[in-house]
Amino acid sequence: MDLPLCSVISIVNPELYHIEAEPSTGAGTVLVHALTGFVDAGQAGQLAVAHLLANLQHRVVATFDVDLLLDYRSRRPVMTFDEDRWASYQQPELVLYEVQDSAGTTFLLLTGPEPDLLWERFSGAVLELVERFAVGLTVGLGAAPMAVPHTRPSAVTAHATRRELISGYHRWFNTMQMPGHAGALVELRLGEAGHDAMGFVVHVPHYLARIEYPESARGLLEHLAVSTGLKLPVDALLPAAQRVLAEVNEQVAQSAQSMSVVASLEAQFDSVTAAADRRSLPSLDAESLPTGDEIAAELEAFLAEQDGPGES
Repeated sequence: MDLPLCSVISIVNPELYHIEAEPSTGAGTVLVHALTGFVDAGQAGQLAVAHLLANLQHRVVATFDVDLLLDYRSRRPVMTFDEDRWASYQQPELVLYEVQDSAGTTFLLLTGPEPDLLWERFSGAVLELVERFAVGLTVGLGAAPMAVPHTRPSAVTAHATRRELISGYHRWFNTMQMPGHAGALVELRLGEAGHDAMGFVVHVPHYLARIEYPESARGLLEHLAVSTGLKLPVDALLPAAQRVLAEVNEQVAQSAQSMSVVASLEAQFDSVTAAADRRSLPSLDAESLPTGDEIAAELEAFLAEQDGPGES
């Protein structure tokens, strides 16, 4: 039996997302995206998103079809086996929320697992949502392990489709090639389509990259709030951040070698930031900052170490 043409098109080119409710956002709305699956050192992006959803009113406006976008064999969802039966399944969800900030301003938040497949179609879908919901600025959040000390304020690398969006931020690096990710492609394609998009990657101390590090999440939300004007519960993360910092300080104090490493990182950090304040980063010695190849290699190693046995 012949299928109707619309059914054939639906099968060949199924929709990636479904609108659950029309948001009450207006022109100039901010869209924030933070996807898991790439580098999220210190789980900063996950912590930041969880903190926003736990402390701000929100509702679902769109859901993505994860069956089309995820490779379950590379990131196997968790299932619970109870004695003699499968009891539950932690279904992955890629969701677009409408969120109200502390002052009642609405913004959009896209969060969930980074697509393994169909990156171009996913980027096109985000572009459709940006135009449908009159988004004025899209902001991505990320976190990378860096040679920085935990005793200094969180630093970020800012990036944008137009330099004017991040004019107050220093350029920490020159040209480099590194592993790509879906969030970066979204920003690139939005810029090519004439939409403003930017993002922040917080620098997480590399020796804390595998634990939950709330201070880095706090840093991400702080920069997000400043760049967008959103009123976010940044200070509510302070107790958790202070608790972890105290625990780290206690552990470092028990090892002379650890104290020496941190002191060395402090000296390097202070030197680099002082030079940045003088806007003379290009004159720094080559050893002051990691090269693009070194950063790419560290990111690749970090990603490789996230793959546990039996995940392929």
